Amino acid sequence: MKTRLSAAGAALLALLVAVLAFGQPARAAAGFTVANGKLYDANGTEFIMRGVNHAHTWYPQQTSSFADVKALGANTVRVVLSSGDRWTRNTNADVANVISLCKANRLICVLEVHDTTGYGEQSGAITLARAVDYWISLADVLAGQEKYVIVNIGNEPYGNQNYGSWATDNAAAIKRLRAAGLTHTIMVDAPNWGQDWSFTMRDNAASVFAADPARNTVFSIHMYGVFDTAAEISDYLGRFRAAGLPIVVGEFGFNHSDGDPDEDTILAYSQANGIGWLGWSWSGNGGGVEYLDLATSFNPANLTTWGQRLFNGANGIRQTAREASVFSGTPPPTTPPPTTT
Repeated sequence: MKTRLSAAGAALLALLVAVLAFGQPARAAAGFTVANGKLYDANGTEFIMRGVNHAHTWYPQQTSSFADVKALGANTVRVVLSSGDRWTRNTNADVANVISLCKANRLICVLEVHDTTGYGEQSGAITLARAVDYWISLADVLAGQEKYVIVNIGNEPYGNQNYGSWATDNAAAIKRLRAAGLTHTIMVDAPNWGQDWSFTMRDNAASVFAADPARNTVFSIHMYGVFDTAAEISDYLGRFRAAGLPIVVGEFGFNHSDGDPDEDTILAYSQANGIGWLGWSWSGNGGGVEYLDLATSFNPANLTTWGQRLFNGANGIRQTAREASVFSGTPPPTTPPPTTT
């Protein structure tokens, strides 16, 4: 028997139609987003970084490195840039080319300013505010790249001195970037040369995350000699997981001048708990830490012991890396990728 819908029934039907038409509130967005301590790409698919750092600012001619690390299975590359304060400035055109190289090789691109390294202790290091000036100057290059680029405000922005303003300085930096129109996921490095032995980032991460109007910030810990036991690694990363805050291991090695990091636990714990990581570094290390090269002389056919471990070992890149879904259905380039200008 046919009956006429009441006004309330009609309204309910309209709501159901809307839900069916558009689905649940979509996680898919213009770019990467963060929710419940996890990172999602623009398709709403969880993305876990498995990649390396590349010292582009000191070796700008090594443009083949992007294809090389991709061929070895990486899904992300963290690219060292300079604001021009300590090293030669990476120009807008150069950064645009780096992004093109990453996209051509189906790599997610984490861009970082290295001039902040060790501020408060290292001579010549710049403030996070100065790093923000650089990012704002790149706004035209970064616009529209939210699907492929994550902005790491400043590398290891404080040494072991004068790091008490880490939280307020990062909160202010994030707010300035948002006010300038950057909607990318932002990555924040820990103080204490990135290793946070003072637990400054660990204990203040929630307030920095809340300061981001977009709630789209990821925290990055660097694991070297401070993290030489399984207990230290699992406790530190586990506290972020318990708090529902996104954490990645933005740098780590298998050895270091300050101690012997437990790389096996870093890899195993990260795999078991869905935590991203980026090994330091592809090639070109100096100053006594040449052993941190993953490849000798940028040659992917000549991996070091560290390179073999990271790419081909248990819980390494070949076993665990998954390409970002934003590249699905995108054929590999049929023309050579851009070269550095």
